[in-house]
Amino acid sequence: MSNNNTPTISYLFDPLCGWCYGASPVLQRLAEQPGLRLELAPTGLFAGSGARTMDTSFAEYAWSNDQRIEKLTGQRFSEAYRTQLLSRPGGRFDSGATTQALSAVALTAPEQELATLKRLQEARYVQGLDTGELPVVEQLLRDAGLGAAADLLATDDAALQATHRARIAKALGQIQALGAQGVPALVLTTKPGHSQLVRGNALYGSFEHLLAQLGAA
Repeated sequence: MSNNNTPTISYLFDPLCGWCYGASPVLQRLAEQPGLRLELAPTGLFAGSGARTMDTSFAEYAWSNDQRIEKLTGQRFSEAYRTQLLSRPGGRFDSGATTQALSAVALTAPEQELATLKRLQEARYVQGLDTGELPVVEQLLRDAGLGAAADLLATDDAALQATHRARIAKALGQIQALGAQGVPALVLTTKPGHSQLVRGNALYGSFEHLLAQLGAA
């Protein structure tokens, strides 16, 4: 268990943000760094009122953006994702189920939350599964051995909903307080009341440069 003096990096993200998926390998490396504690801070950007129905123009925009992300980061966006999700008429672009799933994992197996985010992202962008559908996400949790989290998600558990709302409120508070322009972004807290924003573009360059930025903050 980390002590209260350990610097904390809060990762502001949304599971359906392509740039957040592009940053996944860097997040995995950050989580392994000694002397830092990484916590996930879901923003709910594409859930609730931020969700939308897919249409041709949005699908074309998303795929074009995804290709830029793949070229920059090496993260794969498959043809299955393109044909089964982006090109499906009337499909929903909604991160509500995945964001709640991560809150359920945070309650039941917090050490698995980052791995679960990676698994959910790859399920969408590589396997072409519709992670906007709650039964799909529930099954992915069960397949990963996270039955307790899946049960919370399936039953619309009151404690889960309270935790979920609190996590999003905290993340949105950080965005407002520090002037983040979107996701992904990092918030480095070195001591209570002392937080600094590290913008998302730092996640796509040299890892050593990112560590230097964090060390200088």
